[in-house]
Amino acid sequence: MTKAWITGAGGLIGGCLARSAPACAPHLVVRPLTRAQLDLLDFNAVRQQFRDDAPDLVIHCAALSKSPECQKHPDLAWKLNVDLTAMLADLARQIPLLFFSTDLVFDGHTGNYDETSPTNPPGVYGQTKVAAEKIILANPRHTVIRTSLNGGISLAGDRGFNEQLRKAFAADETLRLFVDEYRCPIAASVTARAVWELLIQNRPGLYHLAGSEKLSRWQIGTLLAARWPQLHPKIEAASLKEYAGAPRSPDTSLNCAKAQALLSFPLPGFTEWLRDQPNETF
Repeated sequence: MTKAWITGAGGLIGGCLARSAPACAPHLVVRPLTRAQLDLLDFNAVRQQFRDDAPDLVIHCAALSKSPECQKHPDLAWKLNVDLTAMLADLARQIPLLFFSTDLVFDGHTGNYDETSPTNPPGVYGQTKVAAEKIILANPRHTVIRTSLNGGISLAGDRGFNEQLRKAFAADETLRLFVDEYRCPIAASVTARAVWELLIQNRPGLYHLAGSEKLSRWQIGTLLAARWPQLHPKIEAASLKEYAGAPRSPDTSLNCAKAQALLSFPLPGFTEWLRDQPNETF
């Protein structure tokens, strides 16, 4: 049996990967690593645990992934997103490692980015991910997955974009959502299924993995508000032109043709996928 580490298993994507492993990768013995089990910022402890476990595969999901937090705490963002990644890449230099990156490595001026598109992140989060990608892709055994907004049900209850919106609606907040900022949302369960397929094929490299539909923040909010009328959601249309906060990328839509060609199923558009889900599951 092959042993696999999943870092960030308490998060949305890491949790989905851990839960789906028995069905999607039954040959693996998976160790889902949460913060309570292993403090990833204690590098000596990570090295010791790696030597003790001797995993055959590492899936690195853990990150400081909220852009405002990265802008506010850049030193922590670099330590967790870059320094930790570099250490894991070195420990796993003889085995496959899969690293999660983001569509926010792009400046968002054009959209429909493929794997050959130049990166130009305006914010700290994207900058740390670009730096980490270069470390990962220096090893031909290793893989980078750039993904977009992921939704679903997380252990913490606030990791999916849908969970964050629902909590705001339940708190009677009025959300101002941009009509001119675009992403390609995807369910974390779909991301996990696709990742397992790519890993099993052992085709390392750089891949884009996101939903097949480009939606604005406003469109995403409208779709989700319609699912929870009992919360009396309040949303207002807003524009990036009015925004004065940390840098944002207006259109980071991803071209996923490279990954799609290797998958056994079509990556769904978010509207289509959501239509088929019972309310209590998303």
